[in-house]
Amino acid sequence: MVTSLMSMEDEMTSTLINGQWLCLNDAHEVRNPVDGTIVGCVDRAGQAEAKQAVAAAEAAAAGWAALTGRERADFLLEAARLISEREESIAALLAKEAGKRLPEAIGEVRGSADYFRWFAEEIRRSQGVIYQHEDSTRRHLSIMKPAGVVATLTPWNFPCSIQARKLAPALAAGCTVVARVSDKAPLAVTEMFRCLTEAGIPDGVVNLVHGPAAEITEAYLSQSAVRVVSFTGSTAVGARVMELASRHIVRPLLELGGDAPFIVFDDADLDQAVENAMLAKFRNTGQSCIGANRFLIQEGVYEDFMSRFAEAISAMSVGDGVAEEVPDLGPCIDQKAIVRLSELRDEAIAGGARQVSRTVTVPEQGAFFAPTLLENIPADCRIASEEIFGPIATAWKFETEEEAIACANSTSMGLAGYVCTTNLGRAWRVMERLNVGVVGINEPLPTVPFAPMGGVKESGLGREGASHGLEEFQEVCYASMRF
Repeated sequence: MVTSLMSMEDEMTSTLINGQWLCLNDAHEVRNPVDGTIVGCVDRAGQAEAKQAVAAAEAAAAGWAALTGRERADFLLEAARLISEREESIAALLAKEAGKRLPEAIGEVRGSADYFRWFAEEIRRSQGVIYQHEDSTRRHLSIMKPAGVVATLTPWNFPCSIQARKLAPALAAGCTVVARVSDKAPLAVTEMFRCLTEAGIPDGVVNLVHGPAAEITEAYLSQSAVRVVSFTGSTAVGARVMELASRHIVRPLLELGGDAPFIVFDDADLDQAVENAMLAKFRNTGQSCIGANRFLIQEGVYEDFMSRFAEAISAMSVGDGVAEEVPDLGPCIDQKAIVRLSELRDEAIAGGARQVSRTVTVPEQGAFFAPTLLENIPADCRIASEEIFGPIATAWKFETEEEAIACANSTSMGLAGYVCTTNLGRAWRVMERLNVGVVGINEPLPTVPFAPMGGVKESGLGREGASHGLEEFQEVCYASMRF
């Protein structure tokens, strides 16, 4: 099955506009970060194709919105079935282009199908409101309507699941979509779009254009037909997307950078805390917006936790994620990431930080970086304030609960936070006071389709997942009736 998927890419038919897979004959090669080999190609488009996609989505909007929620749900359920049926081949492609460990790639594809299933059910529960009247000659009600054309702009680290988290509720709500995915990992998500078209979704309802991020984004948001833009990526780029969206008063749905604290209190189960820390930090080679970025350890368990954490990190294996013996850690996305991580680590050590973990051997070829644990981090070095986005863990010691909360909140970001404690009262107190959108309490992987995902402060606007995620793509229409 992987062979057939690859042949589709080789034929350069990866641009989808108005139900047609187009060949534009401008190849962008997608390379495996393990060894630099070509995994496949996508055709690169430009502003003209992006505007054509918006026009197709606008033309299809009325017909798609006119369907009942049940009718749209049937299309989504069929798409989910096709994604699940092809999960192994799509995951194999994802593992190669993004360097993911194969089990993680399979999990991501399964999770993507789950978003389509969940929102197929949720749209059948979407309701308006009848308001209690105060005048016997009047009645008041509201209904939910599709917002219109939606632009979905997604990154390379979780290309399938993040796109699915936007596509599924937008389509369920009755919106049509124009999408762009990262050119670092576009192949597997393109196959997910093939599943949507093969599920019978009408022409123009979903459109996919590959090409330069800034150029495609500006083209999408230059069109007044686009009413919602859903973006996941860095805070800096999110600010630019928000600026472009303001020109036509387009609703921005933004999931941006993270600086997640991982707090270990002295009453924590340390075996569980270390296991959770390994998942929260090193899942997807540390390339996760909600990944643990700062480890805050209470002084009573600092030495014990750090010893265990360092030992677990030092024992990690690093290699090709699709090898017969699956390693604990795969490659980073590219050599630029390796250069940046090396600079962050070296600057911290030069400033006085200490590496606690032993040096892990990594393959000489490829975008590999050894998992590293640092302590005694100088406050003025970049790693103390930047999102690391890689397999470097940094640790700080604290004394009191108040100090931990103050340190956790001392950042412009506010996407996720993690708490390890066996004290239920403390869990509630800290959860309520952390300035983040997602909290994992003794839980390293908190996101699920049926719960809201999103940040506060400079980590974004709006929520994805749950009923909140559906409402982001709906407009409330209020009616007052007199008789």
